[in-house]
Formats: sequence, structure tokens, C-alpha cells
Amino acid sequence: MELLTGQTAVASRVFSQADFDRFAALSGDDNPIHVDPVFSAQTQFGRTVCHGMMLYSTICQVLGEHLPGPGTVQWEQSLMFPTPTFTGEEMTIRVKVVELQAHMAAAILDTEIAHSDGRIACQGQTTVGLSGHLPDIQPEDEMSSKVETVESFKGLRLGQKAVANRVFTDGDMAEYVALTGDKNPLFTDRAYAQKAGLKDTIIPGGLLGGLFSYLLGTELPGRGTNWLKQRLIFQKPAYPGEAITAEVQVSRLRADKELVNLRTRCLNPSGEIINTGEALVLVRDLELVT
Repeated sequence: MELLTGQTAVASRVFSQADFDRFAALSGDDNPIHVDPVFSAQTQFGRTVCHGMMLYSTICQVLGEHLPGPGTVQWEQSLMFPTPTFTGEEMTIRVKVVELQAHMAAAILDTEIAHSDGRIACQGQTTVGLSGHLPDIQPEDEMSSKVETVESFKGLRLGQKAVANRVFTDGDMAEYVALTGDKNPLFTDRAYAQKAGLKDTIIPGGLLGGLFSYLLGTELPGRGTNWLKQRLIFQKPAYPGEAITAEVQVSRLRADKELVNLRTRCLNPSGEIINTGEALVLVRDLELVT
């Protein structure tokens, strides 16, 4: 498909508690704000909310199916979650081409998920490659560079790290596709992926980001964490059957706002960085853990 500035694709999705539960099982992120109605009732939300990476995966579904279309390769994605997404409401997913970069063989698209009343649930921007390769993009601590920090609060401390290891199976890939509808052939068709220069189908960004979701929501900061922002920079493909190591590390603590910044990255078995970025989370509800 030839892309033009201003092109827009729109889709819709209604999430159920079963969707939240399935994504929790797939990602390992059983943070109670997503799966425990009793716990969630005591939080600022009052009920369970959608995983940030579940929302991101619906954006990926639109990118891969509609615009730019099958075979889309994301170089980078920024995400903000201004309002929570609950069950039972029809959400509108929209992607729009805002810039074409012919010299880079790339395009920049705005990405958005909105409530039926127009409030934004998820917004951001993605850079996609139009020639299949991943560029050498170096991360910057954009979210934390101007934030005052303290050494510790709420049991958290600067430099604190959590690590997870995961091997994604063909079954995990199939469940991701069934749950999200993201049928990008780079994830589902080995022959297509190999023709594109890859050695196999690759792991979707939503599953890799799900490793951060698991760590943030269950390990560091832990249960009750509310994800506000995430930047994902994709540097190398990741493949099913490989042992992936995910890390999150506290880089800023802002006690007055109960905010925590964490650097995030995934590595392949050779120790090469697959993706990197930064998360911003709110830890207001951590004390509700029993």
C-alpha cells in the first residue's frame, strides 16, 4: 500500500473480563488491578482495568491489518494512558499517517484509543519501517530527564532492578493472535517472515512489552502499580523458542507525586538488546497489597 500523509484507519473493540484474564495468563501480569474485582474496588479505579499492553496490541492489530498493512515493522512506539479502560465499553482505535520519511524509508503515525465519549484512553506515536529493517535508534530518558528524584520511598530505591526470563512458544504466539486479532504475517507465517529476511516468525511487540507489564505489575514496583507511560524502541527481532531476558530498573523516584521512572529492556540469549525504553508508573495503590 502506498502511504499518504493524513491517511487514517479506524477499528473498534469491546473488552471483557475474560480478555483481561487471558492477557494476564499470557503475559504473567496478574496485577490485581486487572484481574481482582475486590482489590480493584479499593483503588482509584473502583473496578478492574485493561492492561496497557493489551491496548497496545489492539493498536498493532490495526497497524498490521489496515495501515500500513501486512508486514508492518515497528521501529518505535510511545504510549500514554491518560484514562483507564474498563470492560463493556466500545473503544475506538485510530491510527493516522502524520509524516513520511523517504530518506529513512519510514513513516510516523499517531496512535489513539478513545472512549465512546471522546476521552482518550491511550495515545502515542509510532515509527514504522517501510523496507523491513530495524534502525539503530538509541534511547533517551525523555520522561525522567527533568524530574527531581529522591533516593527511596515506599520501599523502592534508585537503581533497584527486577529481571524475568521467558521462552515464548508457538502456543503463546497462537494465543496472542487469537486474543488480540493481530495477524501480522511476520508473527504467523514463517515463509513470509523468511522472505522478509528474518530467520523465523518474530515475537510481537505486545508480548515483549508484556514482560515489562509482568515485572512492573507484580515485581517492581509491584501489585497495584498503575502504568502511565511507556516508550518502546525495537532494535533486533526476537524469535519464539529463544530465552528472552527482560529487565526493569528504577531511574527516578518522585515521592510528592508517587511517581516512579524505570528503564526497560529485553535481551536475547547472546546478550544483545532486543528492545529498550522507559516506563513511568504511579504507585499510589501499592499500600493496598495484603
